[in-house]
Amino acid sequence: MELLVALIIGVLTACGVYLVLRRRSFPVVLGLTMLSYGVNLFLFAMGRLTIGRPAVIQADAAGYADPLPQALVLTAIVISFAMTAFVIVLALKARSELDTDHVDGRGES
Repeated sequence: MELLVALIIGVLTACGVYLVLRRRSFPVVLGLTMLSYGVNLFLFAMGRLTIGRPAVIQADAAGYADPLPQALVLTAIVISFAMTAFVIVLALKARSELDTDHVDGRGES
């Protein structure tokens, strides 16, 4: 199972980096989104997820789940949503002013 999670994190990161390096704006936005998914999955995996245990320590609890990775991933989701919205608005503004969706603004070459 660990190998599968590590493979998924690697594929998401590799696809994200590949898409970020494209010339057009839309693949760059998709690449940033895939990178944020990879980071979120990485944070979950580093938290050693446990099933069936409470997230808050009780007086009679034998074990508990660490709430820190859940809080970090929730924060990362909010930040990645705001970042994606900002990059989309930035790409739309550049498209309207430059009449091209290339990242460098020069068009076809």
